[in-house]
Amino acid sequence: MRILVQKFGGTSLSSSHARERVIQHIRRELARGYHLVVVVSAMGRKGDPYATDTLLDWISQNGNQLPAREKDLLLCCGEIISASTLCSILNEQEIPAVALTGAQAGFITDSQFGNARILEVRPSRVVELLEENKVVIVTGFQGQTESGDFTTLGRGGSDTSATALGAALHAEMVDIYTDVNGILTADPRIVEDAKPLTIVSYAEICNMAHQGAKVIHPRAVEIAMQAQVPIRVRSTFSEEEGTLVTNPDRFSDHTTDIIDRYVTGIAHVAHVTQITVESHGGPVDLQLQVFKAMAQHHISVDFINVTPSGAVYTVYDTDADRAISVLYELGFEPKSLSGCAKVSVIGGGINGVPGIMAHIVEALTEQEIQILQSADSNTTIWVLVRKEDMVTALRALHTKFELHL
Repeated sequence: MRILVQKFGGTSLSSSHARERVIQHIRRELARGYHLVVVVSAMGRKGDPYATDTLLDWISQNGNQLPAREKDLLLCCGEIISASTLCSILNEQEIPAVALTGAQAGFITDSQFGNARILEVRPSRVVELLEENKVVIVTGFQGQTESGDFTTLGRGGSDTSATALGAALHAEMVDIYTDVNGILTADPRIVEDAKPLTIVSYAEICNMAHQGAKVIHPRAVEIAMQAQVPIRVRSTFSEEEGTLVTNPDRFSDHTTDIIDRYVTGIAHVAHVTQITVESHGGPVDLQLQVFKAMAQHHISVDFINVTPSGAVYTVYDTDADRAISVLYELGFEPKSLSGCAKVSVIGGGINGVPGIMAHIVEALTEQEIQILQSADSNTTIWVLVRKEDMVTALRALHTKFELHL
């Protein structure tokens, strides 16, 4: 069978007009000979009746003491409503369809309620229904433990459900439908001349997702990369192909254009605090004490620079006061700078190319923007700037690397 997985987000299902567009995409791919698995999110966004955040608000207004296991039971309802609604519409339009929960589709997870990890996907029931020429609608974002408890996969869980199913079914492609037409070189709300990307590598989009681009969840990309299943990020409200995510060695299979670029895109994460801890002749295990304490207090750390004299790292602004308090309790005297932003220059062609960092420094120096900290990897160079400089920095770097052309 030629299997295609389609994933539709909450905005793609929130109105009758949007749902009609979903039906058109399903009809088109059926006409092309695909057997379809359709993964759905809960309808709408916060404030809409069945959205995940609305259900969470409902609990906060009614005791706010729901245990994690029971909270997952409630949150699964949003996707079940979406799947049932779409199933009804398809059958009414004489498109045979069946709806399955994540558990019924074979998602087995651990018992970390609220942020469960997929242990295994057993898709035999999905395969049987596809062989009956039915559209199989699967609730995203959810699975079950071996003992039968409902679990949810955390933010971006429906993307993860879609690529995990694509991998388990050896699908030809996973289409992620959203309200934007693919992946852009930067956030268009900040960089007005951001351009859509036709094709990117798994590594590039995974880094963009980790560094603030919210079009697709990095866990989903990592699963697709391991299974070598291509992803397309597309708009529900357009017939355009969007952005293809695949391996660089397969670019030539999908485009006749020469892909020769150093930088693919610019991303950002705002609202972070820089923390500096210096030893001043203190304990030799300072770094161990610092990062062990952060882990014990469940404080996520990022942008880490370790030196013989101490450590510099960032935390989210919301965790900053707690992190600083923990450090004082250990006897350290940390320095902190709140209201920072991490700006990331991302591209598969960065590694081993002289001059990339020089261009970054030149672009920011021309705008009189101070670099507070920097780091790099094979595909990304990060710089930390003050939040008030973030917008100017993003635009300057976007222009410096000619991503607007």
